[in-house]
Amino acid sequence: MKQLFTGKKKLITIPLAILLGLAFLPFAIAVLLVWLVNKKVSNKKTRYASFATIGLFTLFFGSAWVVAMSSPSKPTQQKEQPTVQVDQNVSQATKPIEPETSPTVFKAQTAPNNPNLALAKVVAVIDGDTIDVDLGEGNVKRVRYIGVDTPESVDPKQPVQCFSKEATAKNKELVENEIVGLEKDVSETDRYGRLLRYVYMGDLFINHVLVSEGYASAISYPPDVKYQDKLREAEQQARTSYKGLWGSCKTATPMPTTSTSTTNNNTSTGTTTGSGACKYSCTSPDRDCSDFSSHDEAQAFFNCCGFTAQNDPMKLDAVGVGDGIACENI
Repeated sequence: MKQLFTGKKKLITIPLAILLGLAFLPFAIAVLLVWLVNKKVSNKKTRYASFATIGLFTLFFGSAWVVAMSSPSKPTQQKEQPTVQVDQNVSQATKPIEPETSPTVFKAQTAPNNPNLALAKVVAVIDGDTIDVDLGEGNVKRVRYIGVDTPESVDPKQPVQCFSKEATAKNKELVENEIVGLEKDVSETDRYGRLLRYVYMGDLFINHVLVSEGYASAISYPPDVKYQDKLREAEQQARTSYKGLWGSCKTATPMPTTSTSTTNNNTSTGTTTGSGACKYSCTSPDRDCSDFSSHDEAQAFFNCCGFTAQNDPMKLDAVGVGDGIACENI
C-alpha cells in the first residue's frame, strides 16, 4: 500500500487520493478516524465501540452526501404573473400610470349612491362634454356627459362659442386615451342615440370637474338628476370666483333658472345658465319662432337668455304657454 505513495507514483496517486477524498468526504473522514482509533486506542472494547460509532455516522452522513451529489439542482422558475380579468359590470374605475398597470379599484366615495360602473376606453374627445368610447371588442359608442353643458364648438348650425376650445382641451387633458368609469342615471341614451353617463377618471368626477373649474355650466334634464344639486353648487362657486368662461366670456350670466325642454322624447326641466355667447341678442330685436330653423335652436336661445315660462319677453313659448318649451310647433 505504501508503495503507491512513494517514488514517482506519488505524483499521480496523492492528487487522485485527495480528489477521491473530497468526492467521498464522509467516507474519507471515516477511514481516517478508523486509522487513528486503530493506532491510538489499545483497549479492544473501546476500539470496537469507536468503530461502531464511526460506522453509524458514516452510514447516515454518507447516504445524505450521496443523495445530495446525485440530485441535479433545479433552476429557479420565475413565477408567472396572474392575468387580470376585468369585469365590465364590476364597480371599479381606473387611473393607470402605465398601459400595463391593472385598473385600480373604484373607490366608493367617488359615486356613493351607485357603485355599478362600466369600464371603457376613450378613443376620441369630440368636445367639452362628448366623447367616443370603446366598451370592449371594438364596440364604440358616443357618450354625452349628464348634467353639464359646455360652449358649442362642433355644431355646424351654431358659431363657435366663447371658451369652447378651452373646454374641449380640458376634456382631452382629463380623459383622452384613458380608461374611464361610466355611471348610468335613469336614461340609457338621448334622442340622438348617445349614451348618457356620468364619467369618472380614478377618483375624479369629470362632470363635476368641468363645472367647478368653469369649463361648463350645470344643466339638468329629469329624470337624470342624481347629482343635480352638487353640479349646481359647483357652478355657483365657479361663477362667484369668475372661473373659466364666467370670467372670460362677455355674456349675460343670470342666476340659474328653471325652464323645461325635451330630451329622450320626454318633457323635462332644465337648469340653464347662459353658458357661452347667445346666438342672438337677448334684448333686441324681438325674435319669433320663424327666426329659428328648429325647435332645438329656439330652445337653446331661450335657455341661453335665461327665459322661463314666467319670463318670456319674446313670446317664444307661444304654444302651451307656461311650459317653458320654446317654439315646440317647429
